[in-house]
Amino acid sequence: MFRSGVLALSLAVAALALTACGDATAADPASPTTKVAYPTQDVVSAVQTDPTLRAELPASTTSLTLGTTLSPGTSGLPHSGQVDGKYVGLDVDLRDAVAKVLGVTWTVQNGTFETIIPGVQSGKYDVGQDNFGVTAAREKVVDFATYLSDGQSFLGPADRGPSSVKTLDDLCGLTVATSPGSTFQQILTSGADKCAAAGKKPYTVQLFSDSAPIWLGLANGKVDVYFGPTLSLKYDETHVPNTKFLGQFSATPVGFVTAKGSPVAKAVSDAVNKLIKDGDYGKILAKWGVESTGIQQSAVNPAPTL
Repeated sequence: MFRSGVLALSLAVAALALTACGDATAADPASPTTKVAYPTQDVVSAVQTDPTLRAELPASTTSLTLGTTLSPGTSGLPHSGQVDGKYVGLDVDLRDAVAKVLGVTWTVQNGTFETIIPGVQSGKYDVGQDNFGVTAAREKVVDFATYLSDGQSFLGPADRGPSSVKTLDDLCGLTVATSPGSTFQQILTSGADKCAAAGKKPYTVQLFSDSAPIWLGLANGKVDVYFGPTLSLKYDETHVPNTKFLGQFSATPVGFVTAKGSPVAKAVSDAVNKLIKDGDYGKILAKWGVESTGIQQSAVNPAPTL
């Protein structure tokens, strides 16, 4: 059973404590003001509409509303960013390729991670995309069409701290940063008693809605470990100075989300499978250097791992 004394959750207080120690923009190598190189090759324009898959959607449907989050600049890469007013990133290429297969366009609306799934439930969005891991709780309220195999991993500063973290027991006595409302927070909360049961000092969790204060915390010693998506953290290790990938906790399928019972889920899943079969999916992953997170087949509502 969860005991609040075991797991210390710091929300706005943690953010203030970190940002008060310096300027987040100046200390964050991946901040929107920093020029970070990213791949620009076109891997989408050659994708063709599949008439059979187009027929899975009503003929009157020419555009679908997609809810996602906006990461200005290149700080949200490899998933998504916005440079010179243009969306870029792995997620952007994948969704644009799916739209081309289905013969539709996206009307993109920006929200927050916490509001996208409720927006899909309410009908505000036809589709949601924000690296949503498949969980039993989420499958109760939305349908998934998978497109990646991501997971949960750990990143730390290269010059201090643990050299390897693969289990929650490895976090005992450390300060861990992660995002609110995420599977990462869920895992940390559910494992809150592990350290005490082993006679060790519990870990402390700090929650942040964006990465800037996390990078600052890792740099100034206020944060020991960042618990986040495997794909992103492996990318960050090569793009954010003085960071190191510490290890993977588990793997989780990731997918687009739609309203329960919506025909859009199957159409999107079939479009992903078309991209896989034709080789376009592999080209997109290769562009962003994340081939290891690819899937062999997209599925609607696969068995959750969490």
